Amino acid sequence: MAESPKPILWSIPTMRKRTLIFSAVVAVAAATTTWIALPASAAAPTASLRTVSDWGSGWQDEVTVSNTGAAGMTAWKVEFDLPAGAAIGSFWDTEANISGRHVVFANRSWNGTLAVGAKATFGFVGSGGQPTNCKINGVPCNGVVSPTTAPTSAKPTTGTPTTVAPAPTKTTVAPTTNAPKEDVPPASDLLPVTIKNNTGRGDAVFLYLLGVNLATGKLGYVSKDGAFTAWTGGGTVPVPAPDVSIAGPANGGSTTIKMPKGLSGRLYMSFGRKLDFRLTTDGLVQPAPWAGGDPNHDILFDWSEFTLDQGGLFLNSSQVDMFAVPHTVSVTGGTGGTLSTGTLKPGGRQNVIDAVKSSADFAKSVVTRSDGTVLRVLAPGKAADAGLMSPTFYDSYITSAWNAYASKTLTVVPFGDRPNTKFTGRTSGNVMNFTDTSGKPVASFTKPSTADVWGCDGALGAPNDQVVGPIARTLCAALTRGTLGTLDTQPSGTAADFYKNKPADLYAKVIHDNMVDGKAYAFAFDDVQNQESLVHDGDPRLATITMTAF
Repeated sequence: MAESPKPILWSIPTMRKRTLIFSAVVAVAAATTTWIALPASAAAPTASLRTVSDWGSGWQDEVTVSNTGAAGMTAWKVEFDLPAGAAIGSFWDTEANISGRHVVFANRSWNGTLAVGAKATFGFVGSGGQPTNCKINGVPCNGVVSPTTAPTSAKPTTGTPTTVAPAPTKTTVAPTTNAPKEDVPPASDLLPVTIKNNTGRGDAVFLYLLGVNLATGKLGYVSKDGAFTAWTGGGTVPVPAPDVSIAGPANGGSTTIKMPKGLSGRLYMSFGRKLDFRLTTDGLVQPAPWAGGDPNHDILFDWSEFTLDQGGLFLNSSQVDMFAVPHTVSVTGGTGGTLSTGTLKPGGRQNVIDAVKSSADFAKSVVTRSDGTVLRVLAPGKAADAGLMSPTFYDSYITSAWNAYASKTLTVVPFGDRPNTKFTGRTSGNVMNFTDTSGKPVASFTKPSTADVWGCDGALGAPNDQVVGPIARTLCAALTRGTLGTLDTQPSGTAADFYKNKPADLYAKVIHDNMVDGKAYAFAFDDVQNQESLVHDGDPRLATITMTAF
């Protein structure tokens, strides 16, 4: 019997990456508290930990140290134990000493002195189970000398989400095509989305418009006429979801679906067979064909990702998890202009497949059905998870790039519109420490693993803030593209400078090489330097997804 698939859960999206993620068990309007200190005694400081966000494969925690004692403090030290398989990645406003599964966070030089009643806050990103056995200055974090209670993990028990990222931010857009003006539909809260089938294939096509209602936080599906319905049911063991497929276009034809404003999600398209979705008590189980036993493994399918809100439409193709069905995404605005991206060069799909197959390291990531149909090329992280690629493939380059900054300085300028916002990093051992322009320490990152780089996660987990997250995403983009260690200001360089390192990310390279405009979402932070296949219009009137020939 085949191994049961690891379900991929959808819940409320968080702004962790610019493509879409439906992260599990995250509150709509506030962070989830996983552990709160009990009332303190008058003689000891206390510390409380809360989970700011949890995206299944990782989480961001925040700790507040409070001087609830009777005298001022000049230093503090917070200790935790990590459960098996857990790891700490980046951290900020603290020093960290990690020994096996025990981690000690200590004050920086500027936040250790706390008057009575004062507080200090620090944060960190991790993966696996949540920390337990909290102590501050050697006593339980609740100020009471008694065993502490292990926190309740916000991590879903039924699986991990894809490494695809959250809905695109509204800062950088790189449209690639200005089409001639055409008839423009009137403005409406129901956006027409036309799916065109120019594949040349005779398979029946099935469409699914799925996502989260941004006003209510409810997960659900949309009918062809634009009606949103929240999912109901589900169980501890995933149960089949209702069939909510929409008949798609035959070859040479088109189908139009209405997309309601206030929705963020995915539009799936499958060929020949309907997709198998399941429901749990935590959310929707997405297809994960890289996981053992997934019922969608032998189906040819793909998806586009979108957010339609007050800021307009953000629509992108995605190769973050896999490269499967070539398709162009377009949006027509109120002025009649059309922006388009994601178009493959003629023969581009086969070029990607051939290039990947020719590499001994990557070849097994090409997945072929028994009838000879190439279903997909898995992204390196998914291929490694499936045992089709070495999990340490990138380690030698990561070590070289990381160690380069033991003897020189890395400058990160993460915001194109704020060139004076800079952070400088130097490596000490396995940790890269960053300071701002005043010299204040602002973030630290442990050396990432190959899996951390493929997923832009773990040690490179990016919280949704203005310091640590932007540095993390810049580091991941530079490592993925092979420019860290050689280009000492990041982001920098052009597409011609990317993927020159050895070993290099062949998957991302050949996908970009075979796009007409060079744009793709080949990894989660491919939007750094506007390399992503995304279109945006603040007044969208019509969106189009054109499945091209293969």
